[in-house]
Amino acid sequence: MSNRIAILGSGNIGLSLAKGLIKAGKYKPEEVILTRRNVAALADLAQTGVITTANNLQAVSDANIVVLAVLPQQLNRLLNEIKPAIKANEQLFISVISGVSCDDICKQLDMDVQVVRAMPNTAIAIGHSMTCIGTDKASTENIQRVKDLFDTVGITVQINEELMTSATALCACGIAFFLRSIRAASQGGTEIGFHAHDALKMAAQTAKGAADLLLQLASHPEQEIDKVTSPKGCTIAGLNEMEHHGFSSAMIKGIRLSADKAGVLYKKEG
Repeated sequence: MSNRIAILGSGNIGLSLAKGLIKAGKYKPEEVILTRRNVAALADLAQTGVITTANNLQAVSDANIVVLAVLPQQLNRLLNEIKPAIKANEQLFISVISGVSCDDICKQLDMDVQVVRAMPNTAIAIGHSMTCIGTDKASTENIQRVKDLFDTVGITVQINEELMTSATALCACGIAFFLRSIRAASQGGTEIGFHAHDALKMAAQTAKGAADLLLQLASHPEQEIDKVTSPKGCTIAGLNEMEHHGFSSAMIKGIRLSADKAGVLYKKEG
């Protein structure tokens, strides 16, 4: 079987993965197959040599790695469509679909296929995704293959499959939570005198710096917070005011609710 990867459902995640794999030299453009109902939307990539089609069945028959990147409510129909082309002993399936277990996919196909779940986030578009990887019974070799793919577009961590829905909430939904906090900080900056575009740039860079302090120094948030909080100072006053209004509690509750919601998307729709 040819060394091709088929990405079924070329939305933001699928497209970003394809571009990242090509940019990193993992695949040549002609080794990447993208499917989408509206193929015209893939015209720019088609001009670079990427194979684009609306025919999921053909795409699967031509690939040794298949990425499932549709919405949860579209999955069962897609699996029924591609089942005749699947070669269970020769293909690896990667699912980036929220709330869908490896076993769910095998049961719907009524086939014992190798499935690895991957949960990237939208920072995949700039090569800075936090991607969690989990499986129930895929081989160590196939897990490493998936890790190698997603390492080209960010950082990966392998977790137990039962935590994949939690990873959706913390990492995939989490992008929106951190963006909203940056937006709120920029609005605060505007209120205290900065032009909106300056306030947003200042807030975003400050957030990036805060994250890099933790990632590069491997320190704890409270350790870094202590460095900027002095007795009776302005930082601790601001932090305490936020906490009085439920800042940390709201974030925790939001993540928990997102995890609960992610866990039932496929069950409800499927």
